[in-house]
Amino acid sequence: MRIYEELFIVRPDATDEEIDPLVEQLKTVITTAKGTVDKVDKWGVRKLAYKVKKRAEGNYILIQFSSEPEAVKELERRLRVSDLVIKFITVRQDEKMKMDAKMRKKREARAARKPVVQTVTPGIVMPSEPSAAVPGAPAEPAAAPAPAVPAAPAPAAPEAAAPAAETVAAPEVKE
Repeated sequence: MRIYEELFIVRPDATDEEIDPLVEQLKTVITTAKGTVDKVDKWGVRKLAYKVKKRAEGNYILIQFSSEPEAVKELERRLRVSDLVIKFITVRQDEKMKMDAKMRKKREARAARKPVVQTVTPGIVMPSEPSAAVPGAPAEPAAAPAPAVPAAPAPAAPEAAAPAAETVAAPEVKE
């Protein structure tokens, strides 16, 4: 079984009463060939990039299905002889998925060879363990060190009598 997408353009003046039997006929072709129809999307009337058979607009319909190549040949034959259909294209999706998986595997292998470089931005606190961070949640601010409490009260000078909250310095950020 292979995965396909069939996109075809129907005349813009065709009604739903004319389009629905065509779609049902194509679904029947796929299912009789032991395939499965995954999705049918009717995109509606859209402007074409260029005129096709003297028409500037068309009614777009997309069918995603899984089947054997023989079913695709019969599907294309029926689309070719239909008076409603202006243009069609069949795309094999499993080839694209294989290619995407291969590229993803290459990227992951390349990323595994490179050392991880972490950049530190001033003002942003990174969690100490990556597993503790929740994606999308704001990072918790780092706790400020507690001010040292003297053992015995020292005589307070008038200029040094600042409250403890004002004397706490911000933690240093290393770059």
